[in-house]
This record gives sequence, C-alpha cells and structure tokens, in this order.
Amino acid sequence: MNDLIEARLTQVTERVARAAERVGRSPEDIQILPVTKGHSKLAIESIMSLGLNCVGENRVPEAEAKQTELDDTSGLSWHLIGRLQRNKARRAVRLFDVIESVDSLRLAETLSRIVEEEGHEPIETLVQVNPLREVSKAGSSPEQTVSTVRTICHLSGLRVTGLMTMAPFGADEVVLRNVFSKTYELLRQCRDEIPVFEGRVLSMGMSSDFEIAVEEGSTRVRLGTVILGER
Repeated sequence: MNDLIEARLTQVTERVARAAERVGRSPEDIQILPVTKGHSKLAIESIMSLGLNCVGENRVPEAEAKQTELDDTSGLSWHLIGRLQRNKARRAVRLFDVIESVDSLRLAETLSRIVEEEGHEPIETLVQVNPLREVSKAGSSPEQTVSTVRTICHLSGLRVTGLMTMAPFGADEVVLRNVFSKTYELLRQCRDEIPVFEGRVLSMGMSSDFEIAVEEGSTRVRLGTVILGER
C-alpha cells in the first residue's frame, strides 16, 4: 500500500507545483490535505509514514473510531471537512484540531460555547462559503460572508484562519473557476474589512478540480481518491 500511495502522492505534488507555477505562485504555499474518509487506519498510517502530518475526515463517528484504533497519532492534525451537526459539536471539539466546515453562525456559537465549557484552547476553524448560493449546499452567501466572518471572529472559543468552499461536483471549468475566484475575492474582502481575521487559509479543490483551485488561489487542497484510490 505504501508504495502505491507514495507514487500517487509524488504525482499529485508535481501537479500542484505545476499549477502553482503556471500562475506565478510558490508550490510551498499550497498544503495537501489527504482525505481518509472511507479508508482504514492503514491509510492513515501510510500517510504518516510518508511524512504528511494532517488528515481530513467527513464524519465524527468515523474519525472517533479510527483514533481509537490507531496506536499513535502524535503530530497528526485532524481536520473535519464534512458537514457538522450541532448535536455532534462537543465530540468534534474533542476529536479535531481544525473544523473546516463552519457553515453557519449558529454552529459557530455552539462550538465556541463548548470550547469554553471544555476548557479547550480556541479551536481553529474555517468559515464555509457558498458563492453560487446553491440550495443543496450550506455556507454563507456572498452578501453575508463579511458580516458572518466578522461576528465569528469575535467568538472567544474560535480562531478563524480562513474560508472553505466546495465546487459543484462534475461542473465544467467555467463554473469551477467562477466558484474558486469568487471565494478568493471573498477572502480578500474579509481581510480588508476585518482587522482580526487571519485570512491565511483558503481550502478549496478536491481530486477532480484541485489544479484549477490552485490556479485560482487555494492554499489547501483536500485530496482523497487521487492519493488513496477508490474507497
């Protein structure tokens, strides 16, 4: 398994680098987040053995089970990238180092309260945006983003480091670039208008569209199949 994952990771790293260089960016500015949803603990152990220090999971129960199975996860940062129900927020705070899918002010307020109740350090979060206002997706609309981010930034239990978005699956290049470029512009707008907003992370791009996302400003690509294979 390790050899195959290593070969795929090498190819992905090269593709990220070429995409960055096409638009005058440094490849070092883009983080690869392996998505281990649906894969066994062996995939996570392989990721760690190859020197990567982060994994993305979509569901709280699955991450919880894997953390129990793994012998040692020291130095590994766990990212929640799937939708979080508020009734699982306390478990998420205990399990994850980063919650990328804060898709509403209500969820942010719940997380902040739990962080304070748990005596936890402020947890790193990204605010999810919905630049095309897709009915099937959660997240702040373009008109609401600055206001929502400003309010969340002042919640004491959270440390907002950037934005996250998901493009429509199977969309053509024109639509993908529209989604990613609009999200990048929202990040810039938040940086300009909210002094306390860190704004250093822009998480966008998955296995089918990550090169376009990098060209449009992504700093973190969430990659599952292209590294780990089919689930």
